Amino acid sequence: MLMRPRDIGLLVALTLMWGVNWPMMKFSLRELTPLYFRAVTMSGGALLLYLFFRWRGTDMRLPRGSRGAVAWLALPNILGWHLFSILGLAQLASGRAAILGFTMPVWTVLLAVLLTGERLTARVLLSVAAALAAVGLLSAQELARLAGSPVGVVLMQLAALSWAAGTLMMRRTKLAMPTEAVTVWMMAMGAAGFWLAALATEPLPDPRAFSGPMWGSLAYGVLLNYGWAQVIWFGMARRLPPAASAFSIMAVPLVGTLSAAGIVGEVPHALDHAAAACITIAIASALLPVRKKVPS
Repeated sequence: MLMRPRDIGLLVALTLMWGVNWPMMKFSLRELTPLYFRAVTMSGGALLLYLFFRWRGTDMRLPRGSRGAVAWLALPNILGWHLFSILGLAQLASGRAAILGFTMPVWTVLLAVLLTGERLTARVLLSVAAALAAVGLLSAQELARLAGSPVGVVLMQLAALSWAAGTLMMRRTKLAMPTEAVTVWMMAMGAAGFWLAALATEPLPDPRAFSGPMWGSLAYGVLLNYGWAQVIWFGMARRLPPAASAFSIMAVPLVGTLSAAGIVGEVPHALDHAAAACITIAIASALLPVRKKVPS
């Protein structure tokens, strides 16, 4: 299937938005605590998406019989991923957090082998080995630094595992709801959880003290990361081949690492570049479809 120029443009936009989001989140944490950041941006994003999909004519109702299943799916996909990733990001350079978080496709494939009996192939082994190499390189660097944070590495792997488990749960759960509605209601439930956790554990923020760039960073999270990027993702999943989404996911950690220099002043080191290369190989092995041999 050939991609139209418009599709290529949207794919590039999606990759840039998700990649740049990592240093933008890191910037926000200078003025806002992690749980309140998630609560604010996720609430705004869920409301924005709800209104947009309603306007598009999507049935956004949450049937009574589906509420428990949606809440169950929200635990790993929203609460687990977004909680552990923002806590890990608070302790790591944003480029490193992005690389570690995007080990998710690898753990998805590995969990499928362990839990659902999928076949362990050479590609899976290569994917796991490359992902472990990326984690090992960054873990060694954090342990070697006086101010390093190996706990941040662990938190990002918990985030990736949560996202991977949630992905498998999504595949195996059948709901009589559009995917857009499931996602928005998971976000709404997750946002409610973050509000409760933030109110219980973090001091109330003072929005009057926020700088102009801070407001811009929050707007980025709501309008682009949770908003437009999600709309593009849903449309891309319907129209484009799986390889397109795989290439987009592969590029996100690279964009996050490179853009961090301009946004938060983080300069990647040789180990960061090596880890990014490893995770690119890992995602490619996990997600890119196998070419079928043409009969001669």
